Amino acid sequence: MMSYFWGSNFGYGTMFFGWIFMILFWALVIAGIVLLVKSLTGGNNSVSAGRALDVLKERYAKGEIDKKEFEEKKKDLV
Repeated sequence: MMSYFWGSNFGYGTMFFGWIFMILFWALVIAGIVLLVKSLTGGNNSVSAGRALDVLKERYAKGEIDKKEFEEKKKDLV
């Protein structure tokens, strides 16, 4: 009876759990890579904020917005 339990039937159960752990492992590796890439490319937000400030300055120079509105929006961006 012990040989039946430790035989091939037990092996199939561990093989199933092996696949689950392998899939979980690779999912964690991929998620880690995605988070790393996102954190490294997160510096683009400062570039877009700088561009938004340039557009705001252009609008102020053209007279589309007054000084009060310019200062409020500038404070929001910075």
